[in-house]
Amino acid sequence: MDKLAAEYSDRVDFVAPAWKADFAATKARADEIFQSGQVMWGLDVDEEIFELYRVPYQPVTILIASDHTVVETWPGLRGESEIRAAIEDLIELGG
Repeated sequence: MDKLAAEYSDRVDFVAPAWKADFAATKARADEIFQSGQVMWGLDVDEEIFELYRVPYQPVTILIASDHTVVETWPGLRGESEIRAAIEDLIELGG
């Protein structure tokens, strides 16, 4: 995801909330995997984001258009080519 975030950062925001974790451990892991500096991450302590988007577990990816409409949601991990295709579709929709 970090590679894609670096590539698409001028057109797409990448946000990675975490939950049920220690802040220091989450920061250490984020620093390790989000080296581009293009992924916004944080600890959703009160699980507000997860509740808002009805996310029962991690990992899950949610594509949200610029008008805040959920375009696509998928559980689990996906390959780079699948994610890239979904991002390209989102951009074409004007998201």
